[in-house]
Amino acid sequence: MKRMLSGIKPTGQLTLGNYIGALRNFVKYQDDYEMFVFIANLHCITVYNEPEELRKNLKDCVALYLACGLDPKRSCIFLQSDVMEHAQLGFIMCCNTYLGELNRMTQFKDKQAKGEQGLTGGIYTYPALMSADILMYDADYVPVGEDQKQHVELCRDTAIRFNNRYGKSFNIPEPVVAKVGAKIMSLSDPTKKMSKSEQTNKGCIYLLDDLKSVRKKIMAAKTDDIAKVQYDPQQQPGISNLMTIISALTNQSFDDITKNFEGKGYGEFKKYVADIVCEELAMIQERYAEIINNNVIKEVLAEGKARAEKIASKKLDQIQRTIGIEIK
Repeated sequence: MKRMLSGIKPTGQLTLGNYIGALRNFVKYQDDYEMFVFIANLHCITVYNEPEELRKNLKDCVALYLACGLDPKRSCIFLQSDVMEHAQLGFIMCCNTYLGELNRMTQFKDKQAKGEQGLTGGIYTYPALMSADILMYDADYVPVGEDQKQHVELCRDTAIRFNNRYGKSFNIPEPVVAKVGAKIMSLSDPTKKMSKSEQTNKGCIYLLDDLKSVRKKIMAAKTDDIAKVQYDPQQQPGISNLMTIISALTNQSFDDITKNFEGKGYGEFKKYVADIVCEELAMIQERYAEIINNNVIKEVLAEGKARAEKIASKKLDQIQRTIGIEIK
């Protein structure tokens, strides 16, 4: 069975975009692949987080993984920091990544271009740690959003370079980008990605949002004056974004959605979107409440750590012997 690995960085509460773009696909993939899914808490500290808030976000993230359908019997679920080999291999991969490559990483460039202050070394080098996260487990496939595809390409380049220098050491992973829903946009500004960092908070739906708030955000979603439900991201980004959400949650094609709402107004369409989203979130929130109130999270993470650590320890030892930093 081929191996697939991915993770989510819970610097804030998980969003509908995280669910559609990542979590729902993880649940599907665990039937066909050997799944490794981790909570990327080392990546969280590249920027400052209040410790108590970060702890809560991490716990909620695990609970939501389970509430969305990830099965610890079919997927290895673990905290990145519980497997200390990640950080060590991360430094090794940093030493095999060129400065020019890190300089080209879009996320760092964007922050620098905006003139953000206090950028840390962790923000600059985290793509090398991401490479280690992937290569540690010899993953065949890595499901990612469009904005993270560049980092998987860097991982591939670094792994190929390492293999050429030292002999076959790493499997070369392939990125997997969802055909529908890989990038859910903000409801208030559909030209931008739905983001936890949005200042107004009107365009972002969180998985644990009050359902009345969810409905209000959807009904207030920015659309246009064309007055036709059709998929046209250039002319109608708002309507197209809502159609993407519906298509991802119901498996309806864009053509079918267009036919179903032919001659109908945006208000009726938005109400339909709100009904579907709220129904989905209600089920997740009910399961989340059950999980958060029992001891299953600690058990799941302990089991995941033991399984991941066994593979990671062996891989790190192999790599360290290969590059000559262990005395035989």
